[in-house]
Amino acid sequence: MSSQDKKDIDDVTGIDTTGHSWDGIKELNNPLPRWWLWCFYLTIIWGIGYTIAYPAWPMISGATAGVLGYSTRGEVAEDIARFEEANAEISAQLASADLTTLSDNPELLRYASSAGAAVFRNNCSQCHGSGAAGFTGYPNLLDDDWLWGGDFDNIEYTIRHGIRNEEDWDARYSVMTAYDEIFTDEEVDATVQYVRQISGQDHDATLAAAGEELFLNNCAACHGDNGMGNHDLGAPNLTDAIWLYGGDEASLEETVRYARFGVMPPWGERLSEAEIKAVTAYVHQLGGGE
Repeated sequence: MSSQDKKDIDDVTGIDTTGHSWDGIKELNNPLPRWWLWCFYLTIIWGIGYTIAYPAWPMISGATAGVLGYSTRGEVAEDIARFEEANAEISAQLASADLTTLSDNPELLRYASSAGAAVFRNNCSQCHGSGAAGFTGYPNLLDDDWLWGGDFDNIEYTIRHGIRNEEDWDARYSVMTAYDEIFTDEEVDATVQYVRQISGQDHDATLAAAGEELFLNNCAACHGDNGMGNHDLGAPNLTDAIWLYGGDEASLEETVRYARFGVMPPWGERLSEAEIKAVTAYVHQLGGGE
Protein backbone atom coordinates (compact mmCIF):
# COMPACT_ATOMS: atom_id res chain seq x y z
CA MET A 1 0.00 0.00 0.00
CA SER A 2 1.30 3.49 -0.85
CA SER A 3 0.23 7.02 0.06
CA GLN A 4 0.58 10.18 -2.03
CA ASP A 5 1.85 13.33 -0.41
CA LYS A 6 -0.66 15.64 -2.05
CA LYS A 7 -4.11 15.57 -3.59
CA ASP A 8 -4.52 15.23 -7.35
CA ILE A 9 -7.15 14.93 -10.01
CA ASP A 10 -8.35 11.49 -11.09
CA ASP A 11 -7.56 11.08 -14.80
CA VAL A 12 -10.72 9.05 -15.52
CA THR A 13 -13.41 10.95 -13.61
CA GLY A 14 -11.81 14.35 -13.28
CA ILE A 15 -12.74 14.44 -9.57
CA ASP A 16 -10.39 15.46 -6.80
CA THR A 17 -8.89 12.59 -4.83
CA THR A 18 -8.00 12.42 -1.16
CA GLY A 19 -4.38 11.86 -2.07
CA HIS A 20 -4.44 8.20 -1.12
CA SER A 21 -4.24 5.15 -3.30
CA TRP A 22 -4.30 1.44 -2.55
CA ASP A 23 -2.82 -0.93 -5.08
CA GLY A 24 -3.29 1.70 -7.74
CA ILE A 25 -6.91 2.42 -6.77
CA LYS A 26 -7.42 6.09 -5.94
CA GLU A 27 -9.84 7.34 -3.28
CA LEU A 28 -12.16 9.93 -4.79
CA ASN A 29 -13.12 12.95 -2.73
CA ASN A 30 -16.83 12.95 -3.68
CA PRO A 31 -18.97 15.31 -1.58
CA LEU A 32 -21.79 13.79 0.52
CA PRO A 33 -25.32 14.22 -0.88
CA ARG A 34 -26.96 17.39 0.39
CA TRP A 35 -30.09 15.54 1.55
CA TRP A 36 -27.94 13.18 3.63
CA LEU A 37 -26.08 16.07 5.25
CA TRP A 38 -29.31 17.87 6.16
CA CYS A 39 -30.71 14.65 7.68
CA PHE A 40 -27.53 14.25 9.68
CA TYR A 41 -27.71 17.84 10.96
CA LEU A 42 -31.38 17.36 11.88
CA THR A 43 -30.60 14.24 13.92
CA ILE A 44 -27.99 16.20 15.87
CA ILE A 45 -30.49 18.98 16.57
CA TRP A 46 -33.16 16.42 17.52
CA GLY A 47 -30.72 14.61 19.85
CA ILE A 48 -29.80 17.82 21.66
CA GLY A 49 -33.47 18.74 22.00
CA TYR A 50 -34.30 15.29 23.37
CA THR A 51 -31.65 15.47 26.08
CA ILE A 52 -33.04 18.86 27.12
CA ALA A 53 -36.69 17.79 27.13
CA TYR A 54 -36.42 14.25 28.59
CA PRO A 55 -34.33 12.45 31.23
CA ALA A 56 -31.02 11.69 29.57
CA TRP A 57 -27.68 12.34 31.25
CA PRO A 58 -26.66 10.10 34.16
CA MET A 59 -25.46 11.94 37.25
CA ILE A 60 -23.92 10.73 40.51
CA SER A 61 -27.19 10.01 42.34
CA GLY A 62 -29.71 10.20 39.52
CA ALA A 63 -30.12 11.66 36.06
CA THR A 64 -31.14 14.93 34.46
CA ALA A 65 -34.92 15.18 34.74
CA GLY A 66 -35.61 17.08 31.51
CA VAL A 67 -37.72 20.23 31.22
CA LEU A 68 -40.88 18.22 30.50
CA GLY A 69 -40.54 16.28 33.76
CA TYR A 70 -41.51 13.02 32.04
CA SER A 71 -40.82 9.73 33.81
CA THR A 72 -41.65 6.20 32.68
CA ARG A 73 -41.61 5.17 36.34
CA GLY A 74 -44.10 7.91 37.11
CA GLU A 75 -46.30 6.78 34.24
CA VAL A 76 -46.30 3.21 35.56
CA ALA A 77 -47.04 4.47 39.08
CA GLU A 78 -50.02 6.42 37.75
CA ASP A 79 -51.35 3.32 35.97
CA ILE A 80 -50.96 1.23 39.11
CA ALA A 81 -52.72 3.86 41.21
CA ARG A 82 -55.55 4.04 38.68
CA PHE A 83 -56.14 0.30 38.75
CA GLU A 84 -55.84 0.15 42.54
CA GLU A 85 -58.51 2.81 42.80
CA ALA A 86 -60.76 0.89 40.41
CA ASN A 87 -60.31 -2.32 42.45
CA ALA A 88 -60.35 -0.68 45.88
CA GLU A 89 -63.80 -1.98 46.83
CA ILE A 90 -63.26 -5.61 45.89
CA SER A 91 -59.71 -5.55 47.33
CA ALA A 92 -61.15 -4.41 50.65
CA GLN A 93 -63.62 -7.32 50.51
CA LEU A 94 -60.78 -9.75 49.86
CA ALA A 95 -58.61 -8.32 52.66
CA SER A 96 -61.34 -9.06 55.21
CA ALA A 97 -62.62 -12.29 53.63
CA ASP A 98 -62.62 -15.73 55.21
CA LEU A 99 -60.76 -17.73 52.58
CA THR A 100 -62.46 -20.97 53.57
CA THR A 101 -65.76 -19.52 52.31
CA LEU A 102 -64.30 -17.81 49.26
CA SER A 103 -65.93 -20.31 46.92
CA ASP A 104 -69.34 -18.96 48.03
CA ASN A 105 -68.56 -15.69 46.25
CA PRO A 106 -67.66 -16.50 42.60
CA GLU A 107 -66.79 -12.91 41.72
CA LEU A 108 -64.43 -12.52 44.67
CA LEU A 109 -62.93 -15.95 43.96
CA ARG A 110 -62.18 -14.99 40.35
CA TYR A 111 -60.60 -11.74 41.47
CA ALA A 112 -58.49 -13.49 44.13
CA SER A 113 -57.27 -16.10 41.65
CA SER A 114 -56.36 -13.48 39.03
CA ALA A 115 -54.73 -11.09 41.48
CA GLY A 116 -52.96 -13.95 43.25
CA ALA A 117 -51.49 -15.20 39.98
CA ALA A 118 -50.05 -11.73 39.33
CA VAL A 119 -48.60 -11.51 42.84
CA PHE A 120 -47.11 -14.99 42.47
CA ARG A 121 -45.47 -14.22 39.13
CA ASN A 122 -43.97 -10.98 40.46
CA ASN A 123 -42.73 -12.27 43.80
CA CYS A 124 -42.72 -16.06 44.08
CA SER A 125 -41.95 -17.49 40.66
CA GLN A 126 -38.25 -16.66 40.94
CA CYS A 127 -37.88 -19.56 43.39
CA HIS A 128 -40.93 -21.75 42.84
CA GLY A 129 -40.99 -21.38 39.05
CA SER A 130 -43.56 -19.69 36.83
CA GLY A 131 -45.70 -22.83 36.95
CA ALA A 132 -45.13 -23.34 40.71
CA ALA A 133 -43.53 -26.76 40.12
CA GLY A 134 -40.47 -25.75 42.15
CA PHE A 135 -36.81 -26.71 41.80
CA THR A 136 -34.32 -28.59 43.92
CA GLY A 137 -34.53 -26.91 47.33
CA TYR A 138 -37.71 -25.00 46.41
CA PRO A 139 -41.00 -26.81 47.09
CA ASN A 140 -43.40 -27.88 44.37
CA LEU A 141 -46.69 -26.13 45.15
CA LEU A 142 -48.74 -28.28 42.78
CA ASP A 143 -48.64 -31.52 44.76
CA ASP A 144 -50.25 -32.37 48.09
CA ASP A 145 -47.00 -32.71 50.04
CA TRP A 146 -46.64 -29.80 52.47
CA LEU A 147 -43.81 -29.24 54.93
CA TRP A 148 -45.78 -26.83 57.11
CA GLY A 149 -49.35 -27.66 56.11
CA GLY A 150 -51.38 -26.78 53.05
CA ASP A 151 -54.67 -25.43 54.38
CA PHE A 152 -55.55 -21.75 53.99
CA ASP A 153 -54.31 -20.73 57.45
CA ASN A 154 -50.96 -22.47 57.14
CA ILE A 155 -50.29 -21.21 53.61
CA GLU A 156 -51.17 -17.66 54.65
CA TYR A 157 -48.92 -17.88 57.72
CA THR A 158 -46.00 -19.15 55.66
CA ILE A 159 -46.43 -16.36 53.11
CA ARG A 160 -46.81 -13.70 55.76
CA HIS A 161 -43.87 -14.69 57.99
CA GLY A 162 -41.61 -16.86 55.81
CA ILE A 163 -39.30 -19.66 56.90
CA ARG A 164 -36.01 -19.50 58.84
CA ASN A 165 -35.38 -15.86 57.99
CA GLU A 166 -33.90 -13.22 60.29
CA GLU A 167 -36.39 -10.50 59.41
CA ASP A 168 -39.55 -11.79 61.08
CA TRP A 169 -39.59 -13.06 64.64
CA ASP A 170 -42.67 -15.13 63.83
CA ALA A 171 -41.03 -16.94 60.91
CA ARG A 172 -41.44 -20.70 60.86
CA TYR A 173 -38.31 -22.22 62.29
CA SER A 174 -36.84 -25.69 62.64
CA VAL A 175 -33.31 -27.02 62.45
CA MET A 176 -32.15 -30.43 61.31
CA THR A 177 -29.14 -31.94 63.04
CA ALA A 178 -26.05 -32.46 60.90
CA TYR A 179 -24.78 -35.96 61.68
CA ASP A 180 -21.41 -35.79 59.93
CA GLU A 181 -19.54 -35.59 63.25
CA ILE A 182 -22.07 -37.65 65.19
CA PHE A 183 -22.49 -40.75 63.02
CA THR A 184 -19.70 -42.89 61.67
CA ASP A 185 -19.54 -43.37 57.90
CA GLU A 186 -21.17 -46.78 58.35
CA GLU A 187 -24.01 -45.28 60.38
CA VAL A 188 -24.59 -42.60 57.75
CA ASP A 189 -24.79 -45.30 55.07
CA ALA A 190 -27.16 -47.39 57.20
CA THR A 191 -29.48 -44.42 57.80
CA VAL A 192 -29.53 -43.58 54.10
CA GLN A 193 -30.44 -47.17 53.21
CA TYR A 194 -33.23 -47.23 55.79
CA VAL A 195 -34.72 -44.03 54.39
CA ARG A 196 -34.56 -45.54 50.92
CA GLN A 197 -36.32 -48.62 52.28
CA ILE A 198 -39.24 -46.75 53.83
CA SER A 199 -39.58 -44.66 50.67
CA GLY A 200 -39.92 -47.77 48.51
CA GLN A 201 -36.59 -47.43 46.70
CA ASP A 202 -33.85 -49.95 45.98
CA HIS A 203 -31.77 -50.43 49.12
CA ASP A 204 -29.29 -52.62 50.94
CA ALA A 205 -31.45 -54.69 53.30
CA THR A 206 -28.62 -55.45 55.72
CA LEU A 207 -27.65 -51.81 56.11
CA ALA A 208 -31.31 -50.75 56.27
CA ALA A 209 -31.89 -53.11 59.21
CA ALA A 210 -29.07 -51.42 61.11
CA GLY A 211 -30.32 -48.01 60.04
CA GLU A 212 -33.79 -48.54 61.50
CA GLU A 213 -32.55 -48.31 65.09
CA LEU A 214 -30.47 -45.24 64.22
CA PHE A 215 -33.52 -43.62 62.63
CA LEU A 216 -35.79 -44.35 65.58
CA ASN A 217 -33.24 -43.03 68.06
CA ASN A 218 -32.23 -39.89 66.18
CA CYS A 219 -34.67 -38.96 63.43
CA ALA A 220 -38.09 -40.15 64.57
CA ALA A 221 -38.50 -37.28 67.03
CA CYS A 222 -39.16 -34.98 64.06
CA HIS A 223 -40.02 -37.28 61.16
CA GLY A 224 -42.14 -39.69 63.25
CA ASP A 225 -41.59 -43.38 63.96
CA ASN A 226 -43.07 -44.21 60.57
CA GLY A 227 -41.14 -41.43 58.79
CA MET A 228 -44.26 -39.63 57.63
CA GLY A 229 -43.15 -36.22 58.87
CA ASN A 230 -44.64 -33.52 61.06
CA HIS A 231 -46.21 -30.28 59.80
CA ASP A 232 -45.66 -28.55 63.14
CA LEU A 233 -41.91 -28.95 62.75
CA GLY A 234 -41.66 -28.65 58.99
CA ALA A 235 -40.27 -32.19 58.91
CA PRO A 236 -40.85 -33.81 55.50
CA ASN A 237 -42.57 -37.09 54.83
CA LEU A 238 -39.82 -39.59 53.96
CA THR A 239 -42.11 -42.38 52.83
CA ASP A 240 -43.39 -40.86 49.58
CA ALA A 241 -41.66 -40.23 46.27
CA ILE A 242 -41.54 -36.44 46.72
CA TRP A 243 -38.10 -35.07 47.56
CA LEU A 244 -37.15 -31.45 48.14
CA TYR A 245 -33.41 -32.03 47.78
CA GLY A 246 -33.38 -35.41 46.07
CA GLY A 247 -33.92 -39.01 47.15
CA ASP A 248 -30.91 -40.62 45.49
CA GLU A 249 -28.14 -42.00 47.68
CA ALA A 250 -25.76 -39.06 47.18
CA SER A 251 -28.43 -36.45 47.99
CA LEU A 252 -29.66 -38.34 51.03
CA GLU A 253 -26.13 -38.78 52.32
CA GLU A 254 -25.49 -35.04 51.98
CA THR A 255 -28.74 -34.33 53.84
CA VAL A 256 -27.87 -36.71 56.69
CA ARG A 257 -24.30 -35.48 56.98
CA TYR A 258 -24.77 -31.74 56.63
CA ALA A 259 -28.53 -31.13 57.04
CA ARG A 260 -30.55 -28.57 55.07
CA PHE A 261 -31.56 -25.01 55.91
CA GLY A 262 -33.95 -23.57 53.36
CA VAL A 263 -34.94 -19.92 53.84
CA MET A 264 -38.04 -18.08 52.63
CA PRO A 265 -38.44 -14.31 53.10
CA PRO A 266 -41.47 -12.86 54.90
CA TRP A 267 -43.98 -11.04 52.73
CA GLY A 268 -46.12 -9.50 55.46
CA GLU A 269 -44.41 -6.12 55.19
CA ARG A 270 -44.00 -6.19 51.42
CA LEU A 271 -47.50 -7.15 50.29
CA SER A 272 -50.85 -5.63 51.17
CA GLU A 273 -53.41 -7.63 53.12
CA ALA A 274 -55.44 -8.18 49.96
CA GLU A 275 -52.34 -9.37 48.07
CA ILE A 276 -51.48 -11.86 50.82
CA LYS A 277 -55.02 -13.23 50.77
CA ALA A 278 -54.99 -13.35 46.96
CA VAL A 279 -51.72 -15.28 46.64
CA THR A 280 -52.83 -17.61 49.45
CA ALA A 281 -56.00 -18.44 47.54
CA TYR A 282 -54.03 -18.82 44.31
CA VAL A 283 -51.49 -21.25 45.80
CA HIS A 284 -54.22 -23.23 47.52
CA GLN A 285 -56.19 -23.75 44.30
CA LEU A 286 -53.16 -24.86 42.27
CA GLY A 287 -54.06 -28.45 43.07
CA GLY A 288 -52.43 -29.43 46.32
CA GLY A 289 -54.26 -27.34 48.90
CA GLU A 290 -55.50 -29.22 51.94
